[in-house]
Amino acid sequence: MKGNAYKRLVRPILFSLDAETAHHLALGCFRVASSLPFALHPLRRFQPPPKPRTVFGLTFPNPIGLAAGFDKNGVALPAWAALGFGFVEIGTVTARAQPGNPRPRIFRYPPQEALINRLGFNNDGAEVVAARLRILRANGGWPGIPVGINLGKSKITAIDDAADDYLFSFRLLREFADYLVLNISSPNTPGLRTLQEHTALEHLLSVIQKESQSAPKPILVKIAPDLSPSDLEQVLATCQENGIAGIIATNTTLDHSAIPKALDQNGGLSGRPLREKSTEFVRAIASHSHLPVIASGGISDAESAREKLEAGAQLLQVYTGYVYRGPGLLRELVEKL
Repeated sequence: MKGNAYKRLVRPILFSLDAETAHHLALGCFRVASSLPFALHPLRRFQPPPKPRTVFGLTFPNPIGLAAGFDKNGVALPAWAALGFGFVEIGTVTARAQPGNPRPRIFRYPPQEALINRLGFNNDGAEVVAARLRILRANGGWPGIPVGINLGKSKITAIDDAADDYLFSFRLLREFADYLVLNISSPNTPGLRTLQEHTALEHLLSVIQKESQSAPKPILVKIAPDLSPSDLEQVLATCQENGIAGIIATNTTLDHSAIPKALDQNGGLSGRPLREKSTEFVRAIASHSHLPVIASGGISDAESAREKLEAGAQLLQVYTGYVYRGPGLLRELVEKL
């Protein structure tokens, strides 16, 4: 299915549905395909040519990954590999299962090629996700691409107890992860972004790194695009001092200036309006640290992807751009970069 076929045939059907319903429909199809090996074959025609890249000790078949949020519970890993992603990041997973915020909680803005979500880390919880991944691996269905696992704080956990909450999930899930991400930047869990402050971040990173010593895995931190320049420098310094392997820049933004006020919703904005701000953060990180960067935010074509790489990113992640452009986007990005 070429990009124009997706736009003409598939997207109108999906966009006729509520955004979250459409998401579950698409994910459900990929989940079914992942359980039926013969159903994966049609997906492989979207695969781009290999362009391997090695970052923080891992080899990626190509530099384009699926961002966290699409497959929160790790239900369709074989499908992402079949489609040709260079890596996939599941989650955000929390220590406790939680339903997230009330619906509706995802909103489309087609003229801006944007989404606003206030999902609130809805997921099955670390124990259920770990059991699912264990079965997948035992059954021989594990994908041949790096798998990242994105961890967040349970909503019911007090912010002072956040480190223990992350640690619970980390212990359960690290054996399945090629790399792990500490998501401290979602705008949809009250108080979460305070973990970007120096004292809280220092404590969280020291706890996780101490636990990681017995079986080291690359640990990354996902940051918000709404940090001030001085706060960003402090976050980077804290990450470097604690041996963090890389930064994901960025999460969704609370800057909704690109959205008409009459249509605005509470939540984090992603998609094309985030492009410039995300690129600025990638450039700032590259100029103030040696940490590898996975760029996420506003990547919807080869130009926006190239912009991130030229700013200093080593890897890229897509989500909202994939919603609007479909499976053809991945091949376009890899072939033209």
